[in-house]
Amino acid sequence: MSDHHSGRAVLVTGASRGIGRAIARQFALAGDRVAIHHRDSAGLATTLAAELPGTGHVVVQADLADPDAVRVMVDEAAEQLRGLDVLVNNAGVFKEHPITEVSYQQWQQHWQATLGVNLTGAANVTWCAVRHLKNTGGAIINVSSRGAFRGEPQSPAYGASKAGLNAFGQSLAVALAPYRIAVATVAPGFVTTDMTNEHLKPPRGDEIRAQSPFDRVAEPDEIAAAVLYLASPQAQWASGAVLDLNGASYLRT
Repeated sequence: MSDHHSGRAVLVTGASRGIGRAIARQFALAGDRVAIHHRDSAGLATTLAAELPGTGHVVVQADLADPDAVRVMVDEAAEQLRGLDVLVNNAGVFKEHPITEVSYQQWQQHWQATLGVNLTGAANVTWCAVRHLKNTGGAIINVSSRGAFRGEPQSPAYGASKAGLNAFGQSLAVALAPYRIAVATVAPGFVTTDMTNEHLKPPRGDEIRAQSPFDRVAEPDEIAAAVLYLASPQAQWASGAVLDLNGASYLRT
């Protein structure tokens, strides 16, 4: 990794809110410089950049479904951060589209929109980031979902996109190891964010919390702590891993 006195250069996609915001904060607290990516929430991203401890944080914008915008965004982040050491593919979209309740046209639109950001978008961000990472080494962390394993009946494109992200990360863990780039994935269950706010209201929220023997859902900082660890040099041997973070609400073997 690059040796900067002010820490590593870290790009976090979808960092203006929710899990991404917590991840950005954890890296900043560790002394790293963070590029806060957003699509259409400039106000939140700018406020976060001003609130983060340390210096050198920047805001970058792109619709991850636009390959050209992705390339410009990643290069801008690397230029402003004076390099790139860590990429966190956190950005994601989730919309319900039950197969029996949407039109064929809506079905196609949901699949295109969801995979365009969650899977193809992450793949494009990664391709662009690897151009910067491959000469110095570093880490790529993907934020997946419990839904990749247990399914998403009301949002099948989301579950499929996250399952694809898991496989993508494992493929790259092998491909990028010769360049000293570790690739790992976290797969959270329900987390308290604005994306899940409606789901967590009673009575549905009580049912969701009861899925875990801890009778709660995760806080964003709990996911961020795992991402910070997996991005550390000490976690290089975890490359290829998919870490379940769901409070024993779903167990896979």
